[in-house]
Amino acid sequence: MSMRDWGAGEGPRDKLLQRGAAALSDAELLAVVLRTGRRGCSAVDMARDLLGSHGSLGGLLTAPVSELLGCPGLGAAKLAQLQAALELAKRQALEEARAGSALTSPQHTRRFLQHHLAGQAREVFTCLFLDNQHRILRCEDLFFGTLDGAAVYPREVAVRALQYHAAAVIFAHNHPSGVAEPSHADRRITERLQAALGLLDIRVLDHVIIGRGAAYSFAERGLL
Repeated sequence: MSMRDWGAGEGPRDKLLQRGAAALSDAELLAVVLRTGRRGCSAVDMARDLLGSHGSLGGLLTAPVSELLGCPGLGAAKLAQLQAALELAKRQALEEARAGSALTSPQHTRRFLQHHLAGQAREVFTCLFLDNQHRILRCEDLFFGTLDGAAVYPREVAVRALQYHAAAVIFAHNHPSGVAEPSHADRRITERLQAALGLLDIRVLDHVIIGRGAAYSFAERGLL
């Protein structure tokens, strides 16, 4: 069933236009993006199925492409629509993070990092380089690994920080397993990075680990 089959004022698209996007449930918003369902299943029912099978909206949006393509009714066209919506959200989150301070707007920074690292099948180590007002100068993915981890080199991080005249940095990486808890290696590399950058008077403000629908902050847990 497509959106065209809904009666006037009945469908999620009409509800969105009349009452605003905040009035819609996750399933209804997802149905607007999908536009159509599959045989014998409306767009809203299909959206509910997708959310249920992935546990949450975050779980769905961070799922690997290969996994999503195996979902009934979710072909290349619908997947492209989902990815486009996710990319728009990611770009808005980056704009919000850049507009404010990383210290006064940690929720914007974390939301951007969650969008940025969503759906990665391998570990990606990202650095946010900040000025002395803690505004974002540059976001760069520096190291890439396998499911088992990424090799992170403090000297390379230091070179980049000096290149961008950064006064502070925020680190982030994803756990493809979906579990956001830090490993012993995560703690150790954070200590090494903090020590190396401390010699250059560059502060490490946080290290954020992104899991499936969750995030772990070293700063919030008192580990920095």
